Amino acid sequence: MENAPLSTWPWEKLGSYKYLLYGPFHARLIYSMIWEQTQNPRWCLHILLLCALRGLVHQLWFSYCNMLFLTRNRRILHQGIDFKQIDREWHWDNFIILQAFMASMALLSFPFLENLTLWNTKGIMFCIVLHVGISEPLYYWFHRLLHTQYFFSHYHSLHHASIVTQPFTAGMATLLEHLMMGVIMGIPILGTWLYGHGSISLIYGYILVFDFLRCMGHCNVEIIPHVLFQIFPLLKYFLYTPTYHSLHHTEMNTNFCLFMPLYDSIWKTINTKLWDIHERTSSGKNERIADFVFLAHLVDIMAALHSPFFFRSLSSHKFSFKLFLIPMWPFLFLLMNLSWVLHTTFVAEFYNLRGRLHQTWIVPRYGFQYFLPFAKEGINKVIQEAILEADRMGVKVISLAALNKNESLNGGGAMYVKKHPNLRVRVVHGNTLTAAVILHEIPQDVNQVFLTGATSKLGRAISLYLSRKKIRVLMLTQSTERFESIRREAPIDCQKFLVQVTKYQAAQNCKTWILGKWCTPREQSWAPAGTHFHQFVVPQVLEFRRGCTYGKLAALRLPQDVQGLGYCEYKMERGVIHACHAGGIVHLLEGWTHHETGAIDVDQIDVAWTAALTHGFKPV
Repeated sequence: MENAPLSTWPWEKLGSYKYLLYGPFHARLIYSMIWEQTQNPRWCLHILLLCALRGLVHQLWFSYCNMLFLTRNRRILHQGIDFKQIDREWHWDNFIILQAFMASMALLSFPFLENLTLWNTKGIMFCIVLHVGISEPLYYWFHRLLHTQYFFSHYHSLHHASIVTQPFTAGMATLLEHLMMGVIMGIPILGTWLYGHGSISLIYGYILVFDFLRCMGHCNVEIIPHVLFQIFPLLKYFLYTPTYHSLHHTEMNTNFCLFMPLYDSIWKTINTKLWDIHERTSSGKNERIADFVFLAHLVDIMAALHSPFFFRSLSSHKFSFKLFLIPMWPFLFLLMNLSWVLHTTFVAEFYNLRGRLHQTWIVPRYGFQYFLPFAKEGINKVIQEAILEADRMGVKVISLAALNKNESLNGGGAMYVKKHPNLRVRVVHGNTLTAAVILHEIPQDVNQVFLTGATSKLGRAISLYLSRKKIRVLMLTQSTERFESIRREAPIDCQKFLVQVTKYQAAQNCKTWILGKWCTPREQSWAPAGTHFHQFVVPQVLEFRRGCTYGKLAALRLPQDVQGLGYCEYKMERGVIHACHAGGIVHLLEGWTHHETGAIDVDQIDVAWTAALTHGFKPV
C-alpha cells in the first residue's frame, strides 16, 4: 500500500502536530477581523466551525454507541474494539483537514461563492435532487471499483481491516478515497451554488447530515426500528441502516450504497439476509449474557473521564491527570452530584476470553463516598442488587473490586452470601490471587519484611503465609489483641516469626516494606537506603525516597488470546488488570463452585497462583 499513489497522507509523519495545519485558517481569520473592512462572512471562520462540528458529530456518535447500558441489547456484532484497531484508526480525522483545504481552494477559485444567503428553500430541494441523482450512483460505482483486486489491496483494505465498525471507522481511509469523497460531497453543494440557490444553511446542513449518516452506518448499534419499514415499505430504498453497512464489512460483495439501498436493489447487490438480521438486531433482544462480571466503582471526579464512552484517547491508555481536562471539571462535578440519585449499576466495557463474555459493571459511587457513614447502606443496596441481577441473568462469577469488598462495608462480600445462601452466581473478592501476586514479588533470599496494614484481610494472609516460609514479619499494629488473634492462627513452630511493632523506627534496618496502609514521606524516611516498597494500599503512596524503589499495585497481564480489549483499567498498562480482577477470572476458568468472600484461605494462595499461570496470566 505504501507504494500506491495517493495511498498515504502528506502529513502522516507529523502525528498530532498535524493540527498545526489549521494555523493558516486561524491566521487568515485574525487578519480578516483586524485589518479587513468587510461585511462579508469570514469563510475561514465557517471552515473552522464546520471542522469542529464534524469532529463533534463523530465524538457524540462514538460516546453513544459505547454507552453499553443503552446500546448492548441492539449491538449488531458482539465483538469488541481492540487496541490494534484503536491505534489503526487513531488519525481518523485526517479527512476533515483535507476537506477543509479543498473547501478553501474552491472559495479561492470561485470568489462569487461567498455571496450566499442564510437560507434558500429551493436550494435545499435542488441539493437533494443532485445528491440522489449524481452523488449516490457515483459513490456506488466508485465503491464497486474500490472492491476490485488492485484498488482493494492498495487502498480500500485499510478501511475493511475493521470488521467491527465504530463511528471513527467512517473516517479511516486513504487519501485517494477521501479526495473522491470530497468530490462526491461537493457536487450537490457546488451544483446548487451554480444554480443560484446556494445558502449557508445548505452547506452546514448537508455536510453535517452527511457525517451524521456515515457515523450512524458505522456505529454497530441498530437504532432504526424494523416496524418503520413495515409502515413505510418504500423507505427501505432511501435510507440505509447500521445493520445494512455492518453486513458490508462482514460480507464485502454486497451493500455498496452510500446512504440509499435503491442502487443496490437496481444493480442487485443487496444482501438477501439483511431484513431478517435487521429485525433481530432492532428488536432490543440481541443481548448476550455475560459469563463474568467485574463490579467496579468510580474513583474520583477527573477519573470519570476514563470511562470508555467519553474519550477513546484517554480510555485506551492508563489514566493520568491532564491539564487540558480542567475545563471539564464543572460538568464532571455536576455528574458526580447526579450519581447520588442513581441506584443501579451500569455496563462500562467488555471483552471476550476463550468464548466467554467478560463485562465490567460500575457502581455509580465515587471513592470518597464509601467513607461517608450515611452512604454505607445505600452502597450496599446497589452492590446487592447488582449481585442479584447477575444471579437472575445467569452470570457465573461476579468479582468485587476495590472498595466494593471493603471489610467495614460488607465483610469482603460475605454479607451478601450469608443473606442470600441460594445464590447461583459465585461472589469473589479476588484477594487470594492479590496476596499471591504480592508474595511472589518478594525475592526468595529475603528473611525479614516490615508490614503495615498488618491486621487487614490481606495483611493477615501475607503474615501467615510468610511465617510458614520462616520469614520474620514485623507487623505494625497498635492492637495487641488483633495481633495475637492472627499469631494464634499460625502453626506453633511458626508463631515466633510474627513480631508486633508499634513504630516505623522498628523497621529502620529492614529493606523490604509491604505497605497496606498509607505511608507519609516522614514515615518512609525510616526505611534504609535501597528499600523496596511493595504495596497494596489505595491510593498508592507518594514515591518520596530517591534511594528506594516502589512497586505498583498487584496486577497481572491477561492471556494473549483475549479478544476485543480496548480499555485500560484505571492506571494499569494495556492488557494489564488488577489482581483481584484476575482472581475472579481464574475462579471462572477453573470452574470453582465456592464463594471467595470474607477471610483469605492461606492454603489457597499457591493454588490460585498456579491456576493463574496455567491459564496464561503473566506477572507484570
